[in-house]
Amino acid sequence: MPTKPSPEQPLPRDFFDRPVLDVAPELLGRTLVRTSEEGTITVRITEVEAYAGEIDPGSHAYRGRTERNASMYGPPGHAYVYFTYGMWHCLNLVCGPEGHASGVLLRAGEILTGTELARARRPKARKDHELAKGPARLATALDVDRALNGTDVCGADPAAPLRVRQGTPAVSRLVNSGPRTGISGPGAVHPWRYWIADDPTVSPYRAHQPRRRAARLDAGATGS
Repeated sequence: MPTKPSPEQPLPRDFFDRPVLDVAPELLGRTLVRTSEEGTITVRITEVEAYAGEIDPGSHAYRGRTERNASMYGPPGHAYVYFTYGMWHCLNLVCGPEGHASGVLLRAGEILTGTELARARRPKARKDHELAKGPARLATALDVDRALNGTDVCGADPAAPLRVRQGTPAVSRLVNSGPRTGISGPGAVHPWRYWIADDPTVSPYRAHQPRRRAARLDAGATGS
């Protein structure tokens, strides 16, 4: 009878070397460890979204490989970090075989250790369950930026900047799924957002809101 892995053990690379729709829901309940010179923060993953590479209109890789998304095409079990809206970073975990470009966006989590450090990085958070409630907040609490892009998350070295451990996988009956947040067009129909039911750290769902163009100053000022 196989031995049950310890929650402290790192997830093996073959866990990530599978279809992204298999990996994404099974990441719920796992623990992400972020180690820096300031200290270590451990997060229980409570909400994720799957992105299926070049077949997925919602994916950064939909139109092919670029300098920005190159890490998505790398080996599984590595980080893909991107900068968005000129303000925020977001953390993804690369899945599937090398060259496939699929990944899982980490949308939210519960801070298990290192709460004081997370609070210092997220001083506007009113309550602890809001510290990593949303992908930008999670990345901010963990001090994740593009310097961590391409980082291997499967190593056992306790000094590694990012590691994903076995944790305690979420019970399947508590895993919900629905449309991804803020996705428009054909990619909006896929129920590829997964979260742990009734967990207070899960972010609220928001449908895509098209950006409004600023009205021209001369609009309405011309006449016949």
